[in-house]
Formats: sequence, C-alpha cells, structure tokens
Amino acid sequence: MLDNAAIAELLVREADSAEGHRQLAFKRACRAAFLWPEEASDIREAGRSLTELAGIGPSIAKRIHGWLDAPPADIEPPPIRSEFTTVAKGRKILAKHPTWRAKVKGDLQMHTEWSDGATTIAEMASAAIDRGYQYIGITDHTKGLKIASGLDEARLAEQGREIEQLNRGFKGEGVDFVVLRSSEMNLSPDGSGDMDSAAMGELDLVLGCFHSALRRTEDQTDRYIAGVRNPAVQILGHPQTRMYNRREGLRADWSRVFAEAARLDKAVEIDGDPNRQDLRFSLVKLARKEGVRISLGTDAHHPDEFANMELSLAAACEAKIPLERILNFMPVGESIAWAQSVRERQGG
Repeated sequence: MLDNAAIAELLVREADSAEGHRQLAFKRACRAAFLWPEEASDIREAGRSLTELAGIGPSIAKRIHGWLDAPPADIEPPPIRSEFTTVAKGRKILAKHPTWRAKVKGDLQMHTEWSDGATTIAEMASAAIDRGYQYIGITDHTKGLKIASGLDEARLAEQGREIEQLNRGFKGEGVDFVVLRSSEMNLSPDGSGDMDSAAMGELDLVLGCFHSALRRTEDQTDRYIAGVRNPAVQILGHPQTRMYNRREGLRADWSRVFAEAARLDKAVEIDGDPNRQDLRFSLVKLARKEGVRISLGTDAHHPDEFANMELSLAAACEAKIPLERILNFMPVGESIAWAQSVRERQGG
C-alpha cells in the first residue's frame, strides 16, 4: 500500500507535467501530503473520503484512488526529494515509543518578529508553555543574512534585554519556564561568523548555519570542519542546507564532520521544518554512529510550527539516538552548563 510519502512523490511528478491552476493544485497537494495526520490508505480503508485531507479536491482524490488501486512500479524519488518523511509516519514511530514526547523539555530553534518570524518572543513563549516545555531558544538570524532582517550586535543586545524582562516576569509569577538567549549565526563558506565574538559569548546557545554558496557540488568537508571548530558555535544548524525539490544539500565526508563535532562535544541539529528535515535520516544514523550530540529544532516562524517537533523527534527516535545525547531532553540548567563547557574548551 502506498504511504503518504509515495503519494507526495506521485503528486509532484503530476505537477511537473501539468500547467496553470492544475500545476499549482498538484504542488499544494504534494506539500500538504507531508503534513496529513493520517495515511491516505488508512482513510480509504475506513470508508472515508480523501477530500478530508488538506489540499485534496474530488479530481485529485480520484487520481490518488487510482494509484492506491494500482501502485506505479517506480516511485523512488530523486536525491533532491529523497528521505523526506511525513507527519503520519512520524506519529506512527512515536506511538511505538510513547515516552519520547514527554522527554522533550524545549525547542532550540525558532524565529520571531525580531528577524523573519511572524510573532513576538512572548507569544512564542506562551505557546511553548502551553506545550509543557520548560524552555525555548530564540535563534533569530544575525546581520549577515539581510534578507531575513538579521540582527546586528546592538539589536541583539536590545533583544536580550527584552528576554531578561520576560524571564523576570516568569520567575515573579512562579512559572517554571526560561527563554534562552540564542542566535542563528550566519557562517560564511570559510566557517567564520558574522558577529563579534564577545556578543556571541553573552548568549546561552549559538547555532552556526550556512546560508550562502549552497549549490556547490564539490566536497565541502573543509567548510563544515571550519564551522564546527568556530569557537562561537555550539550547534551546527540545518547542516546539509537541503530544501525539498529545490536543493539537494551540500556534500561532505559526514563521518569526519560528526567525529569532529563529537571530539569538541558540540551538537548537530535535526531541523524539523517539513521542507528541510535536515539532517536526512541516513545521516542521523551516521551521527549516532559517530557519537555526536543531537539538537532538535522546529525552525518555527509561528507558534503553529512548533508541531514540526514531531518530525525532528521521530527521526531521532527511529535512528535510536541515545537519550543522553539529545540536548532537548536536558533540564535547562544542564543545557546552559553544557554550552559553557564547550566554550571554555575552545576559549570561545
């Protein structure tokens, strides 16, 4: 029986051969398929209509019924679309390991209106409290990423004062919750950051992320080793830089990259944005083998996107990442102490 990932692949192929509004409809349905909460095949077997699913009207539902009746022989996606999982599959994985959800104490990548997010820090914090989290890391972009309204040192300090005020409010109200001062620091292709090291040293956590020269086809191992060794960085964020059907992601000797991160006691991220899912699953398993720490981040730009945690968490669970290596399972004090120890080790 075809699962939702296979249906998404068939839908994107239909979009490639369609035109006009039909092409847009197939593209919307493809993206929606990754977020459907149930397998389309299960819905049909239950005698329900596929039009219950987001992005599916009668015409596309009829097409999906045809595929379910007679699955095409070749549905293997090309590399630019491979190893993307679905919410429905992620939920099935987590249902087999029900304790994993309860272990998540916080989300370590998100954006607010300070850069390219849609809401305030307070709104993100409120939504996180509603999810039972103990902390969140606010990782707005830094000044090198102008397209995302990245923060310079002065704005980052101003944001820090807002976070400190929020945290004082939580403490005064007896709310067991902390907003971590964090950042998604832009890394150049040579692994250097775009912010003053002293400003980064004031933060609780720093993600280092590449945002330029993302379509290079030659080996980028040296770039990644340099980024991991950057003294300001504790977490390598969305490492491959891949995007569904847009970028395959950079190539590297990932065993070397993960081994170096493990040597420095740094972490690599599983970004749960459905269009990223970065690291891909095969690399999550390799990260486990190399003994590197794992950070789970939703890359949320709105509280609704906190749901992306299911995809990050399911990937870590399926790859059997040891619980003690997952930063999000740590109490907030341990997370901060870990980041400080990493800094002290490098003198950052």
